[in-house]
Amino acid sequence: MEEEQGNTAERTEVSSIRSWSSRLLQNEWLKAFVLALVLLLFLHAFVVRWVIVESTSMFATLKPGDLVLVQRWPLWTGLDRGDVVVFRDPLKDDVSMVRRPLLVKRIAGMPGDRVEIRRGKLFVNNKAEVNSAYSTQAYLVRLRNERFADSLLRELGLPLQLHRAGRAFVELPLNEELAERVERLPYVLSADALGLARGAQRHIFPFSPRYPWNGDDFGPVTVPRQGDTLHITVDNLPLYDRLISHYEGHELGVDRNVLRIDGRPLTDYVVEQDYYFVLGDSRHHSADSRYWGFVPADHVTGRAGLLLWGKGVDGSRSGRDWSPL
Repeated sequence: MEEEQGNTAERTEVSSIRSWSSRLLQNEWLKAFVLALVLLLFLHAFVVRWVIVESTSMFATLKPGDLVLVQRWPLWTGLDRGDVVVFRDPLKDDVSMVRRPLLVKRIAGMPGDRVEIRRGKLFVNNKAEVNSAYSTQAYLVRLRNERFADSLLRELGLPLQLHRAGRAFVELPLNEELAERVERLPYVLSADALGLARGAQRHIFPFSPRYPWNGDDFGPVTVPRQGDTLHITVDNLPLYDRLISHYEGHELGVDRNVLRIDGRPLTDYVVEQDYYFVLGDSRHHSADSRYWGFVPADHVTGRAGLLLWGKGVDGSRSGRDWSPL
């Protein structure tokens, strides 16, 4: 008798769950919500997403606080030189890919391109590249009084943290047009371009005395392309050790002065994926491929195609909404 009662209770519970599920499936609002959620997830994964710009590295193309629409489909249809791309930070090896910060830069070199910077001028495949109309470099702006620094930074849509207390000057990313605009402000004394870097800098990729480069004189270097065969030597290993060991997952070592990969002697290496060389439009205020090397294709999340909201750091609209990039 007790067993029959237990079976009856179970059947009643199952029947109640089925009835509840049936009512949910017939709820039009719930079906619309689930459909919208599935569509949103699909769009986010395969079509578009959005990011908020946090640094000055792309000034004045993008400003801190700008909301940018990121197109996902170029990952399958292809990217081009000059595209503004969004990608995961290549240096955050201790964090899972989906949790790494997103960075925004411009592609200067495609897979297979030969990239060089000579006295601040970009050359790709031995041809001078025309800078973006909004590209900037370091300028020193002198003020009549340091109390005007915040007004200047708000005028340009730049973070107030760029000014150090006690100084009546500030280093800013500007170009000739912006510098002329700044010099017309009543509280500005002058705006002068700073000199270019000289000599080797130890913090420049690939961090080797064999490559005495700096941020304004860099390369030449060829951007690795999937299928390329690299002849690895002690001299060029600094260019590719991170690519081989971190991005493509092989174990590098030295045994009796012989380079080894996964325990085998290393002489030639076949690149397993495409890479990009990226630069910020604000060359003197950007940490980019000059400082940490190539961007693997599997780190790229999409192309920045549209400025949705030109917000700026002070929360005010800038008149740049819905501008293509």
